Amino acid sequence: MKIGFIGAGKVGFTLGKYFAEHGITLTGYYSRQREHAAQAAQFTGSNCYEDVDRLVKDSDAIFVTVVDGQITQVYETIINLDISDKYICHCSGAMTAREAFPDISQTGAYGYSIHPLFPVSDKFTTYQKLADAFFCIEGDGKHLQEMEDLLKNVGLRYRVIDGAVKTKYHAAASVSSNLVIALIDEAVKLLGECGFEDGEALEALTPLIRSNIDNVLSAGCAGALTGPVERNDVGTVGKHLQCFETDRERDLYKSCATSLIGVAREKNPDRDYTDMAKILQG
Repeated sequence: MKIGFIGAGKVGFTLGKYFAEHGITLTGYYSRQREHAAQAAQFTGSNCYEDVDRLVKDSDAIFVTVVDGQITQVYETIINLDISDKYICHCSGAMTAREAFPDISQTGAYGYSIHPLFPVSDKFTTYQKLADAFFCIEGDGKHLQEMEDLLKNVGLRYRVIDGAVKTKYHAAASVSSNLVIALIDEAVKLLGECGFEDGEALEALTPLIRSNIDNVLSAGCAGALTGPVERNDVGTVGKHLQCFETDRERDLYKSCATSLIGVAREKNPDRDYTDMAKILQG
């Protein structure tokens, strides 16, 4: 399979470099910013295309690696080309293949979403860590096996999901990564009220955060849970609620702590958390 990229940002760089280093043939890159395509082509040992028509003609699969809001726009620029029997792929976690490539079946091409559950933070180095990523694939069933084989043959882990659950899938990714930052930010602010500078607060919290995440990953959520909710320490939770100056902060704590009651009950099925639930609902 010969793969070309439309778009030369972090995801295009990362996937292209990883594919190239694992024996996949890259045709090259096309970008409206020619210098970006040239840089990506040099980085991956492939070609820089002056026009998208030639890239499409030379490629079996075209990865549209642009920002989400431009994926369909880019697709609409190539539907008048001969894309019959080609695989058109995007890497958005939020969009399904059908949403990104409307009416693609009428072109004779096949649409797929191939999304890495991984933060692509640097276009020159992230490919070195991509083997740790988990990918989710969805799209046209006719050639889905080819997309699976593409990832399998380069040593990447994956799961096929239904497009109907794509939004839930993306919400799960956001909760586990982006929303965690909101909780850490709240912890930093609380330590700031205790006299800590922001950098000092993060340094102090680092062993706690890392240890907790390691425990979750090794023992599961119930196995890793500690703290006042798990211990059913209603008095301490009540004191915590008095620490917050705004309803927004207090509601954030209440929402998370209420969810933890379910985890705590899983860990301690014989423990009565009724009073804990009442104080968090108050």
